[in-house]
Amino acid sequence: MANLSPPRAAAARHPVLEVSDVVAGYGAHTILHGLDLRVEAGEIYALLGANGAGKTTTLSLFLGFVQPGRGRVRVNGADPLSHPTAARRQLAYIPENVALYEHLSARENVAYLLDLAGQPAGKQAVNEALAAAGLDAAAHERRVSGFSKGMRQKVSIALALARKVPALLLDEPTSGLDPKGTAEFNRLLALLRAQGVAILMVTHDLLSAADVADRIGFIDGGRLVEEVAASGSQRFDVRALHRRYANHEAQR
Repeated sequence: MANLSPPRAAAARHPVLEVSDVVAGYGAHTILHGLDLRVEAGEIYALLGANGAGKTTTLSLFLGFVQPGRGRVRVNGADPLSHPTAARRQLAYIPENVALYEHLSARENVAYLLDLAGQPAGKQAVNEALAAAGLDAAAHERRVSGFSKGMRQKVSIALALARKVPALLLDEPTSGLDPKGTAEFNRLLALLRAQGVAILMVTHDLLSAADVADRIGFIDGGRLVEEVAASGSQRFDVRALHRRYANHEAQR
């Protein structure tokens, strides 16, 4: 298993993504029941759980799409509900199926989205971000309509690199990727972590999470029921993690 531990010179840690004692849901249906979660600067946090456990609702809290009935949510100090614009400027979000403008090239997509974010950049800066994200130079001027999922993710990572946001949210980022694509994506996450970005990924992919995450949290019934931190050269005992995951699933 690849060792993607953060470098010793990583940025000083402080909470960037915070959820404290949150109760939230949709209408009369409560999904989160007193959720507490922290993701620090320069940390990759993987949140695992079954469908309906509250993973997507947790992401929606940070995006300001769900209003908590109780508790506190912060994105680098900004409240996504009372100050949605300020909060969204602090983060990038990559959904399971990356949405880009199909008729635009990779470079044009990044340049346009940077303009929308109020952070315009020149052609060279955009190309440098795309190169840092691992996209071949020959693909920079190609329309994204023919891109694979992995290539689309590289465009999104390039946008996050260019924006220099302190937080990144990921929804099932390795779904549909082959092992090589997953390893490359994890390399890009390690690059962002080294820049001090706080990364929260929700996933079913335990092996990928164990490869790259600094902490893995298990969510069940809208509560964080267990957290495991990486340690040593092996980082995680994958078999023990699998048993924990299976036990949480079986108890549902």
